[in-house]
Amino acid sequence: MKSSDQALAESRQFGVRPVPLLRPLGWLARGWRDLWQSPLVSLLHGLVLAFGGAAIFWLARERFWLLAGAFSGFLLVAPILATGLYALSRGIERKEPVGITTVLQAWQPRDTRLVRFGLLLALAGSGWVLTSASLITALAPAPINKPMDFVRQVLLSDSNYLFESWLALGALLAAPVFASSVVAIPMLLDRPISVLGAVYTSWRVVMEHPAPVALWALLIMALTLLGMATAMLGLVVIAPLLGHASWHAYRDLVRAAS
Repeated sequence: MKSSDQALAESRQFGVRPVPLLRPLGWLARGWRDLWQSPLVSLLHGLVLAFGGAAIFWLARERFWLLAGAFSGFLLVAPILATGLYALSRGIERKEPVGITTVLQAWQPRDTRLVRFGLLLALAGSGWVLTSASLITALAPAPINKPMDFVRQVLLSDSNYLFESWLALGALLAAPVFASSVVAIPMLLDRPISVLGAVYTSWRVVMEHPAPVALWALLIMALTLLGMATAMLGLVVIAPLLGHASWHAYRDLVRAAS
């Protein structure tokens, strides 16, 4: 495994391009274009992710104290699940024929970098699920089994600041995970860089462009919540849209240093 100094030197081989505040809207526009240049494979990704969300809901439908954390933990892991979408966008950018073979090749285990990063994201997601469930079950004034229980006992409760504490803890975990992964996974697919080097590059992007990256995070969250609010059906389109757009975010923000 590379040392921190080696990984930092790797990261510095890449520059960070300046982008305006509203550039994330352009990433969505380009992601939309890519989605419809490879619609069947892209929408298949969305269908799989929507099915995963529906499966989480079904398994935890009577335990909303677990469901709330499970959905937000799912968001932490989703970027690695979009690897095939990054590969499709890369192929479209290179004017190559793209299809299911493009996705399968992206998942071939040429090395373990994406696997290791995926395991780290899964660990972070699992940690948040356990933390969220423990916080809600320990501090809620009544059992949280259904969505309305969560609304009454957590969201609308003004006695113990449980909802504020839950949000603060979630943000405390999600912010560094997002900062570590915002361009890291497409970069690992595209470049022979170490996991730590890609994470350093991702952090450099965030520190140099906090406002556009914050807007990008808000757009991801809002669109994902919209997809979930439509009984997961919206995720069939929204998930591939965000995956393709994330590739363009990486390509817009990161360049090889001259």
